[in-house]
Amino acid sequence: ALTASTRSRLTGLSNKGHKNAKTAIELLNKKESLIGAILLGNNLVNILASALATSLSIKIFGDTGVAYAVIIMTALIVIFAEILPKTYALTNSEKLALTVSPIFRPIVYLLWPVTWMMEKIVFFILSIFKIKLEKNMRVLSVEDEIRGTLDLHHKEGRLYKSDKDMVTGVLDLAEVTVEDVMVHRSNMFTVNIDDDPKKILNSVINSSFTRIPVWQNNDENIIGIIHSKHLLKIMSQNRDITRSDMMQSLIKPLFIPETTSLKEQLKMHLNTKKKLAIVVDEYGVLLGLVTLEDILEEIVGQIEDEHDYPSSNLLYDNNGNIYVKGNVTIRDLNRKFNFKLPENSASTIAGLIINTAKRI
Repeated sequence: ALTASTRSRLTGLSNKGHKNAKTAIELLNKKESLIGAILLGNNLVNILASALATSLSIKIFGDTGVAYAVIIMTALIVIFAEILPKTYALTNSEKLALTVSPIFRPIVYLLWPVTWMMEKIVFFILSIFKIKLEKNMRVLSVEDEIRGTLDLHHKEGRLYKSDKDMVTGVLDLAEVTVEDVMVHRSNMFTVNIDDDPKKILNSVINSSFTRIPVWQNNDENIIGIIHSKHLLKIMSQNRDITRSDMMQSLIKPLFIPETTSLKEQLKMHLNTKKKLAIVVDEYGVLLGLVTLEDILEEIVGQIEDEHDYPSSNLLYDNNGNIYVKGNVTIRDLNRKFNFKLPENSASTIAGLIINTAKRI
């Protein structure tokens, strides 16, 4: 019961006020001592019971009593001391762990010198065969355990794919870079500060964006971010907007390298209170832009409001074919259809095809 229980579930029970949960967690944190004490006590009882039964059988039946003792004790131990109690313990692990943990704690401390000596002997024998072990060694990271748990519950039908994708999306933030989710510069909506203010104003009004990059002299020279709310304040003063008003209302742009992880960028958005960042390479060349919404979409999926244009990146026909626009990311396709397309060579499906075919 104790070994079948997990720290996460016991921690949840502890937070709900179960007193013995902390004791069970304490025992699990000393797993080597716990298992050593259980095995020591278990084998002592089994060997003692078998020895007594053999001695009694010999007195009653003579030499043939050994055979009777082996048959009877094997049946008793396997059924009533192994299969039956362990099956019950596995099906009621947390409940039984909370019950037995206060009993086992003093036993573990009492048998600690013996189990410590046994551990040393085991480690020494394994070292002879060049097998190195560390105490409390964990083969899987916490992240791997979470992913494995999510996959298992999803396969068993106890977790919706959308919920699974959201949790794994949070875990993936540290691995995905802004280059994988950014709006490429060819698709960026920008305005030229040297244009007529009325033209800029109409462009902002007719667009579906709240924050728009502004450039001067050339379209890679981003000098600031214009916020539609700032323009609205100026308009509320019942006067024409001038180029000077535009310049004064600009927000200082936030420039980030394309190698920034989404986890780092999310923290940056929260700390700087800026929801849009300009992505550049190591030479300062404009690559694109990334917004807070782009990062959130990696967790919850596509976010569309009343001002967004309907998305038609994926089309289906009656034959089951899928028509995909070239700018659809491989990551989105993999998540939506459970594909295994490689994501290391390109971020979009068009990039993957070009990289594979070596031609346009």
